[in-house]
Amino acid sequence: MSLSFDPDTLDLRRAHFIGGEYVADDAALELTRPSDQRPLGAVPVASAGTVDRAVETAARAQRESGWGRGQPRDRTRALHRWADLIDAHATELSQLEAVASTRLISQLPGIDVAVTSEQIRFFAELADKEGGALVPTSDDRLGMVLDEPYGVVGAITPWNFPISMAGWKLGPALAAGNAVVLKPSEMTPFATLRMAELSVEAGIPAGLVNVVLGDGPVTGTAMTGHPGIGKVSFTGSTLAGRAIMENIARAGVKPMTLELGGKSPQVVFADADLDLAARCIAGSIMFNAGQACVAGSRVIVAASVADELAARLVELMRPVNPGPGWLAETGYSPAISARQRDRIDQIVQSAITAGAEVVCGGAPMDMPGFFYQPTLLGGVDAANPAVTEEIFGPVLTLQTFTDEAEALALADHPTYGLAAGVFTRDLSRALRMTRAIQAGTVWVNRYGRSRDHILPTGGYKSSGIGKDLGREAYHANRRSKSVLIDI
Repeated sequence: MSLSFDPDTLDLRRAHFIGGEYVADDAALELTRPSDQRPLGAVPVASAGTVDRAVETAARAQRESGWGRGQPRDRTRALHRWADLIDAHATELSQLEAVASTRLISQLPGIDVAVTSEQIRFFAELADKEGGALVPTSDDRLGMVLDEPYGVVGAITPWNFPISMAGWKLGPALAAGNAVVLKPSEMTPFATLRMAELSVEAGIPAGLVNVVLGDGPVTGTAMTGHPGIGKVSFTGSTLAGRAIMENIARAGVKPMTLELGGKSPQVVFADADLDLAARCIAGSIMFNAGQACVAGSRVIVAASVADELAARLVELMRPVNPGPGWLAETGYSPAISARQRDRIDQIVQSAITAGAEVVCGGAPMDMPGFFYQPTLLGGVDAANPAVTEEIFGPVLTLQTFTDEAEALALADHPTYGLAAGVFTRDLSRALRMTRAIQAGTVWVNRYGRSRDHILPTGGYKSSGIGKDLGREAYHANRRSKSVLIDI
């Protein structure tokens, strides 16, 4: 059975989801389908008043339902039911995602939706297995470290992987006993709204999952500075992350988790399996047209094998069937918007002006939609714009090295430290590099996350603060209290 569908037949909700109900608001933001540039209608922008309503609803639901005070196993069961419903509605969720985003219907059921449900199941199992501790004190005292939910967590998710990013935020926050007010990207809200609706069907008390639509300057600012939100979790650009930190600091003090931009290196040594390295590198930059924070966009290769690797990359970086995301045969994604496509091209052209050599690609694609050619740029130095700036598109740069010290120096980016890849058959070298590279995640002889949700993700430097996924994400959604009792 074909996964293809007609996008004009979808029922797209264009309202906030607060307290288990859709809340109408004035339409303010016009959306465009990135696959064919056709209008998608308008969605509202939540005002400070609407954000107040969502936060108050969340706080009341968290308090009155006993979600954070009752048996933790009850949270586990409810979250498992939610994950089961997400799987049962995989086709519907995939269609809602494909119509507005850059994700492809051929990938969504088996990747994005499946990963989302498994993330929720992973965090569900931590609810009754992670907790406080008794600590050693003198015999006439009892020392304890208790942990408890914050109450209301504010979450903001990006447009590149909308539903799975919602799972990143909602899973640990709910498992830890919190309510959530979530703002998806204003460009890709539809699957997230349906996912929230399914949470109520699963028996999660209404008001624990609230979705407000809107932009960063209005809605995001109202959320991150809201006194009723105890903790903020954000995934997006470094620039937006800085603005969130500033807004939180102006409004008060609260903890935050920020998973931000990256400019991740992929270091290929002469002894590497070049076929494997080329497949991993090309796959990283072709997947979602390079629109991923961990995209391995900087290839750093031993000079002796650079030409051979480049030739293999050119062969692999040929887009297969670019087209509408709702057609099963489509194999290559567009940029999310005209603005993003034009930004990609502006950086590429600046890189060429600064001396970069175009090995392949280097221009927008001449077709409907916001498509950009997969691009490989050689002859770049450390100051080239394509090396210094996060492009968030299908663009690789290629630099060469002669020894391990030079490879490490090139891999170390002055701004970012989100992820890195190392390709070598030398185990000792692999271990040295993983220790030395300044990045929150390092992959060896592979590139990209698996479904091992136990592994946290997060960055060094301007790539973020704190961790998503793993036990670390669960604990980041709870706060500790020290207790000392005289007996």
